Amino acid sequence: MTKNNFYDQQKQAQIVWRKSNISSTEYGYQNGKLYEHIIPRNLWKETLWQGIGNDLPVYLSSNNVQPHTGTHNLLSSWIVCANLYFIVRINHDFKQLMLGFLQKHVSAKITGITNTELEFAFDGALSPEKLLGEHGGNRGSGQTSPDVAFIVETDSGNGIILTECKYTEHSFYPCSARTTKDSKNKIANPTPYRCMHAAKRYNYKAICHQTVWQRKYWDHLTLSDHGKTILKRCPASTAGYQLFRQHALAEGISATDKLGLVVTSVAFDGRNQTLINCMGTTGIPDFTTEWRKLFTGKALFKTWTHQEWVEYVRQNGKAPLQKKWVDYMNNRYGY
Repeated sequence: MTKNNFYDQQKQAQIVWRKSNISSTEYGYQNGKLYEHIIPRNLWKETLWQGIGNDLPVYLSSNNVQPHTGTHNLLSSWIVCANLYFIVRINHDFKQLMLGFLQKHVSAKITGITNTELEFAFDGALSPEKLLGEHGGNRGSGQTSPDVAFIVETDSGNGIILTECKYTEHSFYPCSARTTKDSKNKIANPTPYRCMHAAKRYNYKAICHQTVWQRKYWDHLTLSDHGKTILKRCPASTAGYQLFRQHALAEGISATDKLGLVVTSVAFDGRNQTLINCMGTTGIPDFTTEWRKLFTGKALFKTWTHQEWVEYVRQNGKAPLQKKWVDYMNNRYGY
């Protein structure tokens, strides 16, 4: 399924869904234009599954978490993330189901889930500011804050699973430092084409413009021999920037030895083949199998699909609430 087919299919499905689930037929604005799959911004809470509709806004406010600006877009991956994973924070049965799911898809060493957080970032020595040089941000804005994080217990101490959540996106986006225009306190990149050379010829850390901005991503990442062999350009350059930043954060945390398990992961819609193949021209034909091979280090890289999580609940959930949740995910997203 191509990008346009998948995106258009989901857009049409959400337009149909809104007719029975959103209180207004009024179109909403995105980037100054009206769209049928965008609802009025003040109605964004109607995009939430009713089981989290009251708790999520309170959580965001009390924890100073900034949701994505496109929550009124029915294709919002942030809303997908909230609908699928926030319930693990507030419901014991879902927490136990997620424990079994993570044991199966991430690590058998996980023995418990301590907490579930959206737009998560540690404070202090493990913060994005300290580890990555990302100053002036907060949870959800201006820093590397994984969409959802599972703080876990393992047989070797505490651990964390940092998770990027995707829906209809076509990539993990290009590196911000390839810009040719000055902005705020960031100097423009005079030679962005330098990022487009093969790893066997260039030391990406030595030429990275992010270091001019005092960003420390490459301080935590070392290419493997496999990475040096296959990469045709910097892995962050055109389609892997979010994965690159999250992986750097995970390796930075892992290097401190404060946690027994550190995982960087992606939860995505398994039908989105364009996302899966988005870094093909970089030398990575399938991010789910190849990204993990690019770097040396202690952090694990794992992936799962939203369909796998919903199916796990469908097969293992016993309570009426879990059936209602599964029905919603099926009706809303086809999971």
